[in-house]
Order: sequence, then C-alpha cells, then structure tokens
Amino acid sequence: MRPAPPAPWSSLLPESSKTPLLDRVLVPSDMKNLSLEQLKQLADELRTETVDAVAKTGGHLGAGLGVVELTVALHAVFDTPDDKLIWDVGHQAYPHKILTGRRDRIRTLRQGGGLSGFTKRAESEYDPFGAAHSSTSISAALGMAVARDLKGGKNNVIAVIGDGAMSAGMAYEAMNNAGARNERLIVILNDNDMSIAPPVGAMSAYLLRLGSGRTFLKLRDVGKQLTQHLPKSWDRAITRAVEHARGYMMGGTLFEELGFYYVGPIDGHNLDHLLPILRNVRDAEIGPILVHVVTQKGKGYAPAETSADKYHGVVKFDVATGAQAKSKGGAPQYTKVFADSLIKEARKDDKILAITAAMPSGTGLDLFGQEFPNRCFDVGIAEQHAVTFAAGLATQGFKPFVAIYSTFLQRAYDQVVHDVAIQNLPVRFVLDRAGLVGADGPTHAGAFDLAYLGCLPNFVIMAPADEAELVNMMATQVAIHDRPSALRYPRGEGTGVAMPAEGTPLEIGKGRIVREGHKVALLSLGTRLAECLKAADELAALGLSTTVADARFAKPLDLALILKLAREHEVLVTIEEGSIGGFGSFVLQALAEHGALDTGCKVRCMTLPDVFQDQDTPAAMYAQARLDAKGIVKKVFEALGKDATAETVKLA
Repeated sequence: MRPAPPAPWSSLLPESSKTPLLDRVLVPSDMKNLSLEQLKQLADELRTETVDAVAKTGGHLGAGLGVVELTVALHAVFDTPDDKLIWDVGHQAYPHKILTGRRDRIRTLRQGGGLSGFTKRAESEYDPFGAAHSSTSISAALGMAVARDLKGGKNNVIAVIGDGAMSAGMAYEAMNNAGARNERLIVILNDNDMSIAPPVGAMSAYLLRLGSGRTFLKLRDVGKQLTQHLPKSWDRAITRAVEHARGYMMGGTLFEELGFYYVGPIDGHNLDHLLPILRNVRDAEIGPILVHVVTQKGKGYAPAETSADKYHGVVKFDVATGAQAKSKGGAPQYTKVFADSLIKEARKDDKILAITAAMPSGTGLDLFGQEFPNRCFDVGIAEQHAVTFAAGLATQGFKPFVAIYSTFLQRAYDQVVHDVAIQNLPVRFVLDRAGLVGADGPTHAGAFDLAYLGCLPNFVIMAPADEAELVNMMATQVAIHDRPSALRYPRGEGTGVAMPAEGTPLEIGKGRIVREGHKVALLSLGTRLAECLKAADELAALGLSTTVADARFAKPLDLALILKLAREHEVLVTIEEGSIGGFGSFVLQALAEHGALDTGCKVRCMTLPDVFQDQDTPAAMYAQARLDAKGIVKKVFEALGKDATAETVKLA
C-alpha cells in the first residue's frame, strides 16, 4: 500500500512506493550512489519538503521550487563542500539548505534564532559565500577560483546566478574579468523567464551533450590556439565564422565574446539532461564555462506556477489551497501610502516620473505603473543606472522619484554622490524598508542611509513619524526643486492615524513639539515617535515630566528646536532607526558648535546597536536594540544616574 501523500497538492507528483530518500540523504555525499530514478524521487520529495517548510515559516518560495532538480544535480555531480557552490542572492537556496544538513532546522527559517533566509557562511560549510543582494556570485566565484589556483588546488567553483541578476552591471564586470583571466570556473545561468519548448527535443539534448563533452571542448580550445599563429585577419575571420555557426545552432554568442564557453539552453527540470552535461562540464579542463539552464519559477506547486510574482516571497500559507495568511492589522502599509500619494501628486503634475530597480511591487510602483505606464521605469537590478538615469531626467526639468529599498541604495552610492549631490540635481529618493526589517535580517536592514546620505552637502533628509506625515512629506518632496532629497520609512503598517486627503508641504528643516514637559526631552526621528510617547507616559508616572518632539528632518536640522530642548531640560535623548553616525551625531555636532553641551544638559543618543542583528520579528529586534519604550525609559534613568527598576519599586 502506498503511503498517503503529505499534502493534497503532492498527489500531482509522480507516486513512488519506495522508502523516502530524503530521510537517508543527510548530506550531499549520501547522494553519490543513488541511481537516476532515485535522484528523480529525491527531487520530488525535496520539492514537497520545501513547500511544506515555507508554508509554516513564510519566505521565498518560487525561486527555490524552480531549482529543485538543479540543486539535486549539482550536489550529485560535484563534491561539495570541497567544490564551492555559490548561490546568487541566496533566496533560491532553501532546497540546498535541506540537502546540506539543515533539514532538521528548516522550519526555523527566517525566525529568531533560526536559519537565515539566505546563504550564510557562519551557518554551514556548504555556504562558502553569504549572499542576499543580487549579482555578486560570479565575482566571488572568480576570487575563489584564483585563490584555488594560487594554492595549487583542484576543486571546482560553481556560481548559480538567476537571469534577473544578469541585468546588473557587476555580473558582466565579473564575466569580463573571468573571460580575460581564463580561470577554470563554472557559471550556471538559471533562466526562469524563457520558454523551454524549443530546445528540449531529443536531437537538441544530444547536441548539448556533445557540445559539452571533453572532445568537443578540447577541439575548440586547440582551434583557438592554432588560429593564434595565423595572420590576424585570418584568425578573426575563422573565429567569427565559428562563433556565428555555433550561435546559430546553440546560441550564446554574447557569453562567447566575454570569453566563456557556452553550453545550453538546457531544460533545468530534466535530470536526464542535467546530469550528463554537468559531469562533462565538471571534467572539462578548460577556462570559464557558462551553462544556460532554463527553469520555471514555482515548478511543481500549482499556485506558485500560475502566480510567480505573488509566490516569489510569501507569508505563511495553506499548502492545499495556496491561500496566504491575511494581515490582522487595520492600518495601511507605508509602501501603499507612498504609492497612493505619488499617484495623487502625479495626477496634478505631469513632470513626476517614477523609477524602480526590479522592485515594482515591493516599492508600490506597480500601482503607479498601472495608471502611468509611460511615466514609470523599471530598469532591472541596476541601482547605479537607476540613479544616474534619474539624474539625467532631472537635468531636463522632470521630477524623478527613485524608489529603492534603503539597503539596495548602498549599491549606487558613488552615483548618489557624483551624479546627483555634486551637481545639486533635484532627484527625489524614496527609501523603503528603512530601519530593521524582521525576517530578512541584516542583509536587508535599512540601517545606514542616515549616515551615508547625511554627510553629503545639499541633501534634504526626512523621516515621517506616521503615515499622515508620509503623505505631507511626499508633497514636500514634490515642492523641492533646487536640491536632492531623501524620504525614508519602514516596512510594515502605519499607526492608524487619520489621513489627510491631500499632502501639505512642510517647512524644510522644521520639527514639531508633540508633548510639552520640563524635565526630560525625547527627540525622535521617524516612527519610533510612538514608542517615545509610551515612554513619556511611563516617565510621567515616575514623576519625570517629559517633552516629546518629532524632528521630521535629519538634514537640515531644526537648530532652534534642538537648542531650546537642550536649554530647558535636564536630559535630552535622541532616538532614531539608524546606525551610529546618523541623526544623533548630527545633533551632537550642532550642540557642540553652539556651546550647548556646556549648559549641563545630559545628552544621549539612541541608535541601532553597532552590530549586525540577526533576523527576528521587528518588535523583538527593536526590543533587542533597546529602541522600545522600555529601553528609552532605561536610557533616561541612566542619564540621570538612577536605576529605573528601583525607581519603579519606590513609586509603588
């Protein structure tokens, strides 16, 4: 009798009466003696396990399902961890984690104290390089290949990069360097956006196996060496003829021009094709090889196959139906507030344009694009280009809004400095996911933008305390026409405040007093204002009258407000959702320059801790950072030289 399927959807997979193999494959070396049929069974079980695990934790689903067979094939053919396998981005590596000794922890994925949602060196020897931003794999792999050769090693180095990541210039910089150096390196291009129908016939598969074989590759290598001794005109003519013929039959001319031997395209879900080709590539003693593998995102799980965007990243979901858990909150998401505000402003001003770097839904610009398709630009995973593209638009009188996650704007810092700030161009940066982001962990935390933008001349930097302030700050950015600006806001829901029908531009560099007191002053930048108000209530209950102020602007500072708070209070605490070197540092600099630190006011700065915080819920992470009401109260008592716990007991 066959065992009952673990979930209704899995009945669509090939059934097997064999003993489950995934229970026996604890590490990749356990796969070495498995037959082709057993490897196919293992892939089916791995897909089931991946869906079941992500259903319980949430995370990235579609990309991982698309590489199940490829993951099995790579670990079956190569000798990891001696052979270095580098997954670009890392969100496609959940099946890899299951096969590399982490299956028992896979349901802790993206949870506090659990597995990272990306590859992580500290987590496993099978993760030779940590990655959560795209397009780094080929550069890292080339570094490892060069290091191997310098040490006299023989191991393989394999980079698996998605087709989307190939839109980033860094991938081509790495390939150009690798092709020129001629190190033995394997790049797997995981193409999940191309129809696989044309190249998967029997003759095509035969030609691919032949083209990846040692004899054919050696002949090509010998041919290249022979033509080097011919007159240059003959060499170029013969090389062009061979490349054109090969490109006509098999494609890949671009990669050949970059110095790679091209093999493909291959059906990435067909182990009959994958295994022999990967073995040929493994055994080839030539320079860099690119294997073009075609896969389908969400493969094997119907809801993910039919809705790739919605199932790229998911919250917890029901395996049988694919229905994702609904948010219980009632307040709108900051991302949605931004998108709606930009759309309203764009209806009034046809100079407003929107730019994103491969994140239209993540930044909310998919909504803008639906209404203004000719004014919305997705440039791909190319943040550097996005910034300079916006700068070019700004020179011609347009009002470009560049919507990029805070952590991803780091990739374009030179362009922000050189192409925008120095030229004082009114490019409007909108930084989603500012502060801590929860399950995505340190690689996606927007911790550093206040520091890296605040040091640049000319910038206006804003951070709303709530969604209503976000609407007003959007109107403010529209009105700024003489310099660049940045608006940062966190991931998640707002506070539920009443929303204005239209945004009202704020006075640049002007903060506000939210609550008056006389003993303690809390100066907040961003959405920690709600925690400051809670802390003020607790402090008032302990007899400490507290002023709460919303800075609104990190640059320019409201100097008059800051000096007033320092003069009139015994303690002044700044609070921000950013790293050391940001808003608090700017405030201290201003107070020092104006002699306000000599008045006896005890000034303290509360920032994110000077560490990279691992993933957890945002609330837990902010509590660990002491940026919640409890931490703020404790900081005030530390400044006063008292113990908050003892004071609480005394009051009781």
